[in-house]
Amino acid sequence: MGNDGAGAALTQTVDLPQLTIEPSRGLPQLNFGELFRYRELLYFLTWRDIKVRYKQTILGAAWAILQPFLTMVVFVMIGGLADIPTSGIPRPLFYYTALVPWTFFANGLTLSANSLVGSANLITKVYFPRLTMPIAGVLAGVVDFALAFLLLLGMAVFYGTSTSRNLLWLPFFAVLALVATLGIGLWLSAMNVQFRDIRYVVPFLVQFGLFITPVLYPSSLIPSSWLPLYSLNPMVGVVEGFRWALLGVGPDPGTSLMISSVAALVVLSTGWLYFRHMEDTFADLV
Repeated sequence: MGNDGAGAALTQTVDLPQLTIEPSRGLPQLNFGELFRYRELLYFLTWRDIKVRYKQTILGAAWAILQPFLTMVVFVMIGGLADIPTSGIPRPLFYYTALVPWTFFANGLTLSANSLVGSANLITKVYFPRLTMPIAGVLAGVVDFALAFLLLLGMAVFYGTSTSRNLLWLPFFAVLALVATLGIGLWLSAMNVQFRDIRYVVPFLVQFGLFITPVLYPSSLIPSSWLPLYSLNPMVGVVEGFRWALLGVGPDPGTSLMISSVAALVVLSTGWLYFRHMEDTFADLV
């Protein structure tokens, strides 16, 4: 009797929730709800990217500080030789303030662009919102950004930089950097699945972007007639905003910041839509 009961229990059908996955139709949807339901997966993917970056490294998370710091040392030498103006700000502080958001942007762009191709096995076997992968690649850089920013605050105190109410704008500029990085990262990650030579383009874009962003030089050197076009680069508003908020360098960003913010939002929204449009083909192409 006991065995019959056990056998009946083993053969009993358990009703489990079923999920039917169908290809999207019509215009691509942003689908924030689905992304929110997979928030735990986003957390674990972000943590995975953080651990993989520093796995089996000698210095570990110290690279988050060393990378912008060593670049700053090089820029100080170049700026001194070329006599690039820094508006009276010590060169190390002037360059490091710009390199903190720029390094976040460059690393986030690289990680997000390669996120889908680097996880091909996962994409072809399990269903989940593919958006979580490039987003995780960008969010993984937040830890590096925080560590580098702490050193930046220490340098500001060391050089005796006076603070003002402009400092309250720093979170906005940090979010703007996040929006710009994610927007371009979505474009590149989706394109990289179909066109594998994108991975060779990304380092060139990062290097080219460094020279069209006021990291090594102030934007005051750009002719005023070119500033609207120049500000279409979202990182122009971010870098100049960091210097303005933390160091008090330059006038109120104003129009330049508005143009960079609009450009970042356009890149993010179009990148999101393009990613959603291509999402159905990732498993076949990757």
